Amino acid sequence: MQQRPLGRTGRNVSVIGLGTWQLGADWGEVDEADARAVLAASVDRGVTLFDTADVYGDGRSESIIGRFLADNPEHGVTVATKMGRRLAQEPANYTAANFRDWTERSRRNLGVETLDLVQLHCPPSAVIDDDATYDALDALVADGAIAAYGVSVETCAQALAAIARPGVTNVQIIVNPFRLKPLDAVLPAAQDAGVAIFARVPLASGLLSGKYTAATRFADNDHRKYNRQGEAFDRGETFSGVDFEAGLAAASALAAALPDGISLPAATLAWIARTPGITAAIPGARNVSQAQANADAAVLLDGGVDLTAFDAAVHEVYDRYLRAAIHPLW
Repeated sequence: MQQRPLGRTGRNVSVIGLGTWQLGADWGEVDEADARAVLAASVDRGVTLFDTADVYGDGRSESIIGRFLADNPEHGVTVATKMGRRLAQEPANYTAANFRDWTERSRRNLGVETLDLVQLHCPPSAVIDDDATYDALDALVADGAIAAYGVSVETCAQALAAIARPGVTNVQIIVNPFRLKPLDAVLPAAQDAGVAIFARVPLASGLLSGKYTAATRFADNDHRKYNRQGEAFDRGETFSGVDFEAGLAAASALAAALPDGISLPAATLAWIARTPGITAAIPGARNVSQAQANADAAVLLDGGVDLTAFDAAVHEVYDRYLRAAIHPLW
């Protein structure tokens, strides 16, 4: 598994990480034994980056990760957590006092003195633009509560604003074959600034798994059912904002361009990881086989598989099916 620099922190993280939203909530039920098996399978495959948040299962995801890592002290994993959605996403709630409270809670959940990386969890643009935000984060670094900080964002404009801040280690943004806008300006700016980029929602909430059909149904407590139009949070978080039927057609077209023996999710993760400016893709996994398959996509980065035709298909399919509806929004 390739390891890449995490900004200017001196740490390296695996090019394929593990997103752990699904280990907390909003994707149906995953019990702790199954969750720990996913974590173990990922580490066994060379994954050294776990991404979580204090609101995933109201801290359940963080706590499971903390217990797993305590039982495996030689893990070598960097845990990137997020904060800022325990209250309404209003600028007035992003205070130094709340930052400290949220950070203390995550430290307890994860069982650590210092959090490896804390990212603001898709805050309003006004928070990203406010000098006081970074003063408060710098104070947490100075106090040893956190080692580094970054920002998870919804839009490219927010990403560019965060990248311009000298203390920002990473920006987390949706990048996948259904969301190409970050390739225009965000990724080059991050490279120039030495800021790491985590590609979140890399498989478009499973649309790029190639397994869904028009007959696929999701559980009532799965965001892929209850948030398709942004009823609960930003619509872009579910299927990358893509209409489900349009996404099925686009995924089918991408699958047709694959080399023999290469799955759509593996090609997608490798394509993301090969994109200049990307530090890591952070797909989720609900079971061991998914975790192993995601991590094994890193093998495609060794140069033995030609993804040129797939890259061309990514851009053609995006232009044909998605650009008009998606590119202006995020």
